[in-house]
Amino acid sequence: QVQLVESGGGLVQPGGSLRLSCVASGFTLDYYAVNWFRQAPGKEREGVSCISSPDDITYYNDSVKGRFTIARNKVLNTVYLQMNNLKPEDTGVYYCATDPSSFDCSQLHLKYWGQGTQVAVSS
Repeated sequence: QVQLVESGGGLVQPGGSLRLSCVASGFTLDYYAVNWFRQAPGKEREGVSCISSPDDITYYNDSVKGRFTIARNKVLNTVYLQMNNLKPEDTGVYYCATDPSSFDCSQLHLKYWGQGTQVAVSS
């Protein structure tokens, strides 16, 4: 059974940092593209970042470019989202997602999702 578990969220002041983790079981993340999404209260879910496979090409929403970094730890079967210089508009529930047919980050419909981790940026 495939399971994705996000962690690392929390409450942070503007300008602060968090590192989110997406750990997989029953599925080897290294073989596939992995996406991070977020959903703010009252807003639609939006894509934040993606890392492709096998070349690890990274993509970012314009709103997070230069502040967020996505990376893999292949040994731990984990994908991270390092978030620096956080802003209040980064607040939301962050989800990781992947799919056995997703490699280049162009897949729109993803089969496997985590339960999400809450990020709150506030002073």
